[in-house]
Amino acid sequence: MIKIEAVLKAQKNIKKVVQRTPLDYMENYSKNYDATISFKREDLQVVRSYKIRGAYNRIKNLSKTELQNGVVCASAGNHAQGVAIACQKLKVPCVVFMPITTSSQKIGQVHMFGQSYVEVVLVGDTYDASYEAASIYCIKNKATFVHPFDDLDVIAGQGTVGLEIIDQTKESIDYLFLPVGGGGLAAGVSSVFHVLSPSTKIIGIEPDGAPSLNVSLEKGVNTTLDSIERFVDGAAVKRMGDISFEICKKLLYEANTVSEGAVCSTILKVYNENALVVEPAGALSITALDLYREEIKGKNVVCIVSGGNNDITRMEEMKERSLLHKGLKHYFIIRFPQRAGALKEFVVDALGSNDDITYFEYTKKNNRDKGSAIVGIELKNKEDFKPLLLRMKEKGFLGEYLNDNPELFQFLVK
Repeated sequence: MIKIEAVLKAQKNIKKVVQRTPLDYMENYSKNYDATISFKREDLQVVRSYKIRGAYNRIKNLSKTELQNGVVCASAGNHAQGVAIACQKLKVPCVVFMPITTSSQKIGQVHMFGQSYVEVVLVGDTYDASYEAASIYCIKNKATFVHPFDDLDVIAGQGTVGLEIIDQTKESIDYLFLPVGGGGLAAGVSSVFHVLSPSTKIIGIEPDGAPSLNVSLEKGVNTTLDSIERFVDGAAVKRMGDISFEICKKLLYEANTVSEGAVCSTILKVYNENALVVEPAGALSITALDLYREEIKGKNVVCIVSGGNNDITRMEEMKERSLLHKGLKHYFIIRFPQRAGALKEFVVDALGSNDDITYFEYTKKNNRDKGSAIVGIELKNKEDFKPLLLRMKEKGFLGEYLNDNPELFQFLVK
């Protein structure tokens, strides 16, 4: 556990740079869940995530010698931006290692926040490759590595989110939902609540595709996952921090996971209803409310919205994943008789009045009675799926349902 004194010191260190983000009461969510629900808005930080807290505190605590030799980090997103602005404010040279696959938007943000103090090095296709290159650079240049989560100063900095939450509410908090990736935020905030609000039940939420904390808790030791789904990039790690895992194991009330599709539905909902732009990791805590609907009734609940760095180019993919999660989007291989009027028969006899074809790929094959097409159909109500399936079977159109075939389906939905 991080000592409360370390978090209080971190709060002083970061006071002039880090925003005191609001704790906003959310009327629509409160009515929906019959509870008092508030969002801690870390998406409103200057770098649009809480990561600046830990990064700034870590660098602020370095010695003069360490500062002269510069700092290094490896990141594909929010941590890099936090380190960059910290180095710019403290006038410390920094080298940021990022995967070659990092979007130009994220690279541009790092340059913008770091200005002349930051050099970006693109290496490898993954974070692991960038991390290895950064480690080698640190050894050669005697630079200090600023870890994104497995560091006491970083965890103490993230813990200041907890101090603010407690200071911003007069009522006791029954439940606190927060995202877990490497575990720095969860470890820092839970350490604060353990001292100042021990009755609060803190629940850590991971994406289904990267459940490093949940797997580690089941096995009793910090565990490296063989593979992960990287869609929720801010919380998708193969192995959480060793320090943060030990703290989370002791202090979290519970850990759980939510699906990537459900996360996408949340992102679209808060944008449409609350005009909030949240990134996938930032939506984890909100998405988890559905899992605890009965348990949180009448309770005072806080969700930490950890970041808002959402790439607008991903919105179509998010809409697609949301529809799939809700059972409103389905893909099929359809066997069409190779004659005039076959498509019309399919539209008239197989589709319902509210069913919409949103994807169609077909190439006519010579010397065959039937030709296959990949067809995507969007439904108005998920209850319309079984009748659609039955009509396609009766009319002889159905070849294969692709949603349940991951080997083929991955080519349609990335």
